[in-house]
Amino acid sequence: MGTKPALALLFALPLCAQSTPDSHRLNIDSFEKVWTTIRDKHWQKNPGGLDWQAIHEEFRPRIERAKNIDEVRAILKEMLGRLHQTHFGILPATLYEEAGPLASAASPDAIMGDGSAGIELRMIDAQPVVTRIDPGSPAERAGIKPGWAILSANGFDMQTAARALAADPSIPEAMATRALLTRITGPIGAKMQLAFDSSSGNKTEKQLSLGSPRGDVSDFGNLPSERVWFEFRKIDNAGYIRFNYFLDLPHVIPKFGDAIQACLNCNGLIIDLRGNPGGIGAMAMGMAGYLLDKEGQRLGTMVMREAEIKFVVNPRFPGFEGPVAILLDACSASTSEIFAGGLKDLGRARVFGTKSEAAALPSVIERLPNGDGFQYAVGNYISEGGRPLEGEGVTPDVEVKLTRAALLAGRDPVIDAAMNWIKGAGAAKQAK
Repeated sequence: MGTKPALALLFALPLCAQSTPDSHRLNIDSFEKVWTTIRDKHWQKNPGGLDWQAIHEEFRPRIERAKNIDEVRAILKEMLGRLHQTHFGILPATLYEEAGPLASAASPDAIMGDGSAGIELRMIDAQPVVTRIDPGSPAERAGIKPGWAILSANGFDMQTAARALAADPSIPEAMATRALLTRITGPIGAKMQLAFDSSSGNKTEKQLSLGSPRGDVSDFGNLPSERVWFEFRKIDNAGYIRFNYFLDLPHVIPKFGDAIQACLNCNGLIIDLRGNPGGIGAMAMGMAGYLLDKEGQRLGTMVMREAEIKFVVNPRFPGFEGPVAILLDACSASTSEIFAGGLKDLGRARVFGTKSEAAALPSVIERLPNGDGFQYAVGNYISEGGRPLEGEGVTPDVEVKLTRAALLAGRDPVIDAAMNWIKGAGAAKQAK
């Protein structure tokens, strides 16, 4: 989350251009494409259990009466909202989206940029709190520390914004986190004035220049370009792996394999997927192959309109045979949930942290005739244990929450809990 977030919530004022005859026809054509795509490609013949023809009859006249593109987008979003499923949305051609309850507090120039402070944050007790600092980042050079609560960013009141987001039960924690993260990004080289509560009410101000995000640029299909990074280290003879996306397959899978080889004799392995929003589903199978030694095991099944895709894992030898801990939080989604949920159901991994985002549907993004983007899901994932992850997420075996006190003391309670389990699992293995 220290770099540009996927599908970030952008703060911007709506554009209110009036429709022309040509744009009116393109908007109607866009509605028809959205409606037809869901009719033909949704995994259910009655999408969301709805009478989809009746939906057409209800919404088509409203689109025809719409006066501008903002009304069209609002109507389409309302129609998609009837599905009550994630990964269905309209992405304005301008890349602007309204900011929910924060729109009135946001200025029109508060647009996300590529520049990064190198700060990862989470909502802790309705406050935006620094949880990690990217190595070599502007934040690290400025001396910013985990556990500091962000008070303001270039004059924007982050505390008030966080409380407003936390008070609205309709806003998922992941979306709230990404919205707040947007406020500490901007153009590369731009100045960012940040105010923090560094500890017990002590106010600390820092000015820094936003730098290039961590990681290498990765492109995949119609998805936006993302910066992807991978890290591996050892903690008391346990391996620790963390990466921010299931993307950049040619580099991330080999790095994962190298980390496994370097850790064959480790007491345990921690795979930290906190903040990882997913990516390429097939990568979960490839990585799981280093952790499973039996043929025919699978992480789950993707149910589509005309077919089912089994997430079958092919073991890779030599693989890691010791205890595996996977760390999740509310910003872990999609492929992260498939990987963690599948290995949990197979009894191969123990999950620590907090419940995942519950957004596991595979999706496609296409351009509409009016220039907007349309994201739609094409399948439903069922875990090997028979549960859908969509709307439910992965529940950890051991719930552990981050606290400011622990972060300020230089500790990560989730990693600590995983390490304690690994030490105990290793001792139990020796005793057998």
